[in-house]
Amino acid sequence: MTAGRSEEVRQALDALAAAGDPLDALAAARRVREAAEALEIAAAAEVRREGGTWTEIGAVYDTSKQGGQQRFRHALASTEDDPEVARRRRRRRRA
Repeated sequence: MTAGRSEEVRQALDALAAAGDPLDALAAARRVREAAEALEIAAAAEVRREGGTWTEIGAVYDTSKQGGQQRFRHALASTEDDPEVARRRRRRRRA
């Protein structure tokens, strides 16, 4: 899932490097930011689907479990209700 998003970031960075004037560079920088944010959300979703905890996600950002939740909860709402995800999370906690 994150491989496709990584490619989007690379393409946006290439466009930024090739920008011919400041306005093109600004538009390309916006695409870089948007692509990077989409990659970040996809990676967090993947962590959660694989049973990762909010504490682990928060630690990546040097914040608490609640900080991780606040950062991504809205974007990951659909994966949080998946019963298979809940089963993986319980298995991971027992391991």
